[in-house]
Amino acid sequence: MNQIRLHKYTIYNSDLNTILPNKGKTVINTINAHSYIVAKSDLDFKKALEESDVLLPDGEGIVLMVKQLIGKKIKKIAGADIHHKLLEIAEKQSLKCFYLGSSNNTLDLINNKHLKKYKNIEFGFYSPPFKKVFSVEDNKSMIKEVNTFKPDILFVGMTAPKQEKWVQEQKHLLDARVICSIGAVFDFIAETKKRAPQWIINLKFEWLYRSFTELRLTKRYLYSTPLFLIEIFKLKYFKK
Repeated sequence: MNQIRLHKYTIYNSDLNTILPNKGKTVINTINAHSYIVAKSDLDFKKALEESDVLLPDGEGIVLMVKQLIGKKIKKIAGADIHHKLLEIAEKQSLKCFYLGSSNNTLDLINNKHLKKYKNIEFGFYSPPFKKVFSVEDNKSMIKEVNTFKPDILFVGMTAPKQEKWVQEQKHLLDARVICSIGAVFDFIAETKKRAPQWIINLKFEWLYRSFTELRLTKRYLYSTPLFLIEIFKLKYFKK
């Protein structure tokens, strides 16, 4: 069975300050029920997730899986949560943050919001071409933009699994201490899309809120959720 080795994931629940290394490079990704199911058939995506330095449980399904299969109680940490935490650290330490992904309009909105809130962070931005597959020249341009800026933290927002696979392929060329793939969070920051209200998040129904507000996510949940629950059942009761 081509299952994901969930028990080998590094999952942080509290001291997220430890994510920033003194030296070296840290790749941070997130996983939810849908990405788990996709990774079972997309081996490049699977490899990118399994080779993350930090893989955060961005979904109540993963929280349930860990509890059922490993007996460990963890908390959901969404991409928006790790983004907020890393900006807190960057503000305290006067770091440089770079946003790679989305449109120029979205990046301008992010920049305008951040300039009002964060006084000690230097921000950089680059909007890559909207393509399913980047060319060699596209990759060179993206890497050049990042490395010229030399960020302490690189946020990548190209949607999953594209962003995770791109980071996996290019990480050895990227001059950044922390590389964090956060997808839709770019839109949440710019407020071109709304994240669920906090009370819904507290009730653990953020996935339901998003399924009602985005049709593509409704289709995703209808497809992935049953398969994911079956996966938990099979792994718990029929694993060798």
